[in-house]
Amino acid sequence: MTDSALFELSKRVGNALGQLGATVTTAESCTGGWIAKVITDVSGSSAWFERGFVTYSNEAKHQLIGVNTLTLEAYGAVSEGVVLEMAQGALAAAKADYAVSVSGIAGPDGGSDEKPVGTVWFGFAEKQGRTSAKMQRFDGDRDAVRRQATEYALQSLWNDFLKNKLDTV
Repeated sequence: MTDSALFELSKRVGNALGQLGATVTTAESCTGGWIAKVITDVSGSSAWFERGFVTYSNEAKHQLIGVNTLTLEAYGAVSEGVVLEMAQGALAAAKADYAVSVSGIAGPDGGSDEKPVGTVWFGFAEKQGRTSAKMQRFDGDRDAVRRQATEYALQSLWNDFLKNKLDTV
């Protein structure tokens, strides 16, 4: 996805959040704040973007957004349980309406047979209590994996949480 297409996607998400009178927060690991950056590229984003957490280390995940150390030890940072706790923790800390979290292995190092480079988990949470998690495997170098993860996170937020809500507004 090009930078302009990523910007348009972010604008669509922002417009939806604005129409809903809702806010979003991010909890990012492998994307290093890229999702928050793309969201805040849109003028007026302060109306719908609450804050972002870059929780690259396990300690940061625990300290800033309350990810349980037992979850981290049992499943590793790149796991369904961790991204769900990241999303729920960010949602609570930011008092936002929606949260997106991401943790993955962007490479070129760090992969394993079980979790190869390009494995990325995504977590989503909304104030009403609904949560979901998804795993994707992306190809390419570090930059490509991170860009695809950013796009996937925003596209999933749009498809799974925002698009249908606009029909009821």
